[in-house]
This record gives sequence, C-alpha cells and structure tokens, in this order.
Amino acid sequence: MKPWISQHLGRQRKGPKKLSACISSLGLLLCLSSALAVHAQEANYPSKAIRLVVGFSPGGSADGVGRALAENLSLKLGQPVIVENRAGANGNIAAEMVARAQPDGYTLYFPSIGHAVNATLYKNLSFDAVTDFTAIGGVFSAPNMLVVPARSPFHSVAEIVAHAKAHPGALTFASSGSGTSVHLSGELFAKMAGISMVHIPYKGTGSAMPDLISGQVDMSFPNIPSALPQVKAGTLRAMGVTTAKRSSAAPAVPTMSEAGVTGYDMATWYGLVGPANMPSAVRARLNAELQVILNNPQFKTKLTSQGAETMPGSALQFESFIKSEVERWRKIIEQSKISLDP
Repeated sequence: MKPWISQHLGRQRKGPKKLSACISSLGLLLCLSSALAVHAQEANYPSKAIRLVVGFSPGGSADGVGRALAENLSLKLGQPVIVENRAGANGNIAAEMVARAQPDGYTLYFPSIGHAVNATLYKNLSFDAVTDFTAIGGVFSAPNMLVVPARSPFHSVAEIVAHAKAHPGALTFASSGSGTSVHLSGELFAKMAGISMVHIPYKGTGSAMPDLISGQVDMSFPNIPSALPQVKAGTLRAMGVTTAKRSSAAPAVPTMSEAGVTGYDMATWYGLVGPANMPSAVRARLNAELQVILNNPQFKTKLTSQGAETMPGSALQFESFIKSEVERWRKIIEQSKISLDP
C-alpha cells in the first residue's frame, strides 16, 4: 500500500474517535449546564407561587389551620402560598394529586392522620403513603374526646366498659365517617378495653351531633373543637381525652388512660409533605421555615385555643413518625377487619 493511502486511511480511522470525544465533551457540558441550572433554581427557591393542597372542604378546623400555615409560609418565603381544597375519599384525592406533581417544592400537601390510616384502609391506592412523598415536618396534633349525652346513665369510662362487657354489642358509637380519626378512636377504645360496640358512621361530625345529643347513639369521639362547645353548653358530658396527657383546652377532663384504659394514646395530627424526590435544599428550607412558624406565638395560640399542640422536629423525624403511624394503624385496622374497598 502506498504511503499516502495508508496515511489517508489512518486519518479516516482517527475521525470517528475525535467525533466521539467531541460528543462526549458536549454531553458533559450539557450535564454540567443542567446541574448548574438546577442548583440555581434550588438556590433561588421559591421564585413563584406555591400550592398547598388540603384534602378537606373549606371552612373546617383543619382547613383553617392549613390557611394559617399558608399565610405564615407566604411571609417567610416571600412568595404566595395558595391553598387548594381537594376534598374526597378521606384525603386520597388530594394525596394522589400531590404524589403525581413535579417534586420541585411548588406543590405541597397538608396530610392528616388519615394519610397513614388510608394506607391500610384502602387496598387499591395508586400511591404509597411513605415512598411517594417527601416528609417536611409535623405541624400539630390534638386529642379527640370521648363524650356521652348529658342524660346518659354513664358517668365514667369504667361504667361504660363494665356495661359493654355485660352486654356485648349493645352500645353504639357515632363517627364522622368510616376511617376518620373519630371512628378509629372508638375502634382503639374497643380493642384496648376488650369490648365490642356498634359503629354508626355519619357524613361528618355535624350530622352526628343531633343524634348524639338526643341519645340516639350512646357515645362518640369527636375532635375537641367540635366537642367542647357542646360540653360547655351542657348537652354532652366529657369522659376522657384520647392523648397520653390532658388537653390544655380541657384540663379537668382525664385522659383515657387515667380513666381506666391504660396506655390509650391517640391523637389527630397534621403535617407538611411534598412529592417524592424533592431537592434536599428545598426540603431543608421548608423545614427550617416551618420550625420558625411553629414557634410563632400567634400561630401557637391559634392551635392551643383549639386544644392542639405544635409538632416541631426535623424532616427525618416526621418521616419516621409517618412510617410508625402507618404500621400502628395497619395492625388496628386488620384486627378490626375494617375496609372501605368494595
């Protein structure tokens, strides 16, 4: 082969290698450019309005706290935080919407205890309560309250338990709907006291109150903001609060554990999460601002006036808490054979 042919072929063979190297360099530059852009976006977070999705209708106590949280986040972050109510399916509609959103920190969710309960209560969910979300932090927890009609023959938890053991299945308890904290408070009571009762679900606490006050049902475990006005008015009698310590809103009412159901501890809670795989810097920023809000005297007063307490802590602590709640309620729901799926 002539030398000039050999040299020409050599140049041809080197060509693809140079092209490959060029492409590799271009790809690296693009990757670096993309990484820098993402870093800049995280550093400038937030640069636009944020949605806070609430899984309940406007006007309720949970919605009110969610709006107070949104208002405080707006002030801290310097961008509007807009509450979007997506009620239905015990919070599942809102949760599914957030699980499918971009994990950029501009769509957040205000989950309740129902978020952990639903993981077992519904068998065909399209999302996982833990792995499809980024935990940011707890917001507040509050007890429910065991109440009976003012004309009830029961004046203590011990009397209720004794009657239920002597007459299995004779007592009824009302709830604001299957799977709600009101319902599960009753199921936990029955399980821990070793009794059986009949659950009567209603379409909300407001619907249950007339039958509870009139004595059509024997008892209920409403949230404290719903129970206290009726207790103060003398139409209902408070028997115990569901948390391990007494409520500041009703300090004279014993805990269920003090009243005889040793170890009973159940609280309604709410927190802040986003879609899975949110940037760590965004998660850290949101948690840091949340801790400041939870220590704000006005925000704390709003909660304590409703018998609630703030839930300060790290994002990882809240993530661990959600996991423990999912497991806790899984056991109770399976033992009670509760299901909302067809």
